Amino acid sequence: MSDLDHEESGAGAAAAAWRIGVLFSRKGHMQVPETEHFRGTALAVEEINLAGGVRGRPIEPVCYDPESSSELYRRYAERLLTEDGISTIFGCCASSSRKAILAAVERRNALLWYPSLYEGFEYSPNVIYTGAAPNQNSLQLARYLFAGYGRRFYLVGSDYIYPRESNRIMRDVVGREGGEVVAEAYVPVAPHEDQIRRVVEDIRRRAPDVVFSTVVGTGGQAFYRIFREAGLDPRTMPIASLTMAEGEVLAIGPELCAGHITAAPYFSTLDTPANHRFVAAYRARFGREAPVTMYAEAAYFQIHVFADALRRTGSLDTQRLVDAALGTEYEAPQGRIRIDPDNNHTLLHARIGMVNAHGTFDVVWEAKAPVKPDPYLVDHVHDHV
Repeated sequence: MSDLDHEESGAGAAAAAWRIGVLFSRKGHMQVPETEHFRGTALAVEEINLAGGVRGRPIEPVCYDPESSSELYRRYAERLLTEDGISTIFGCCASSSRKAILAAVERRNALLWYPSLYEGFEYSPNVIYTGAAPNQNSLQLARYLFAGYGRRFYLVGSDYIYPRESNRIMRDVVGREGGEVVAEAYVPVAPHEDQIRRVVEDIRRRAPDVVFSTVVGTGGQAFYRIFREAGLDPRTMPIASLTMAEGEVLAIGPELCAGHITAAPYFSTLDTPANHRFVAAYRARFGREAPVTMYAEAAYFQIHVFADALRRTGSLDTQRLVDAALGTEYEAPQGRIRIDPDNNHTLLHARIGMVNAHGTFDVVWEAKAPVKPDPYLVDHVHDHV
């Protein structure tokens, strides 16, 4: 996939190419996870094209960098759907960016493939959701924390929809199980370090058993660093997250993160043949030290699921692609996944990892089978967390 690191790519590609849009940030406060989304996408497209493309035609990505800005996401999505004549987009990390482009995607009957965990409570016939819904990470995380650390939770998040909704779910679960939320605090999406320090000082004062963090991007990196600088010990009071992955751990420093916990479908240390192939290919393409994360993995497998649907339909028509994708199974690096025809979300593997001294994750718990997505938490009242 030539020129993928430019704003647009593939201008000289064959006219017969399958053209797709790619919207992930390589600048701004979400640069680290979104660059991993971008790289996973690039690797999968390159693999497919090197193997002869789809029906003998290459996939041609048209890429823009929204720079972690919802307004740029909105503008570039409109450009892809109108000026570029593209109907299938792979993109978005934060829920704020997904919400920013969803109306345009639906209005033009386009298709968005969304590879990020999110807060749930959404369904669009124009979206394939390949990241975790709350019943695939939050509920398992709460169960693990109750068993191993205690029931006094401190909730802290960035101030936008994903953290507020995720904390609402966690507050409900904690209360229903007889636990206590000792405080709930929010910081701006791009906070000043003094704002983080005030939260960390409040955590020290209230001494919870565990901190559930939905602080994302550069704010999350600052939070983990300041938490350790304040002398708080993750062995007795861990930060538990749904978003902190290997790339940001590397950016913060593994020595500052060891002992913290993340719930996710994928960690780079998984010992499966599909994951060994994925990690080797990723590092061959992006460097021996490149962190391999859940963001890269979901972006990678969704391109392969798309290509499979495209082979069967021979068309970029949205309805035909969606119909073909629903029910599709794929041997992803995390294990076998399936696009759920009931709700356009994905059956994923629920896992909990603890950061080790190398900056990767030791898997400390995993579900025995893929977990069916329940984005509206219809059934979670029956789950005993």
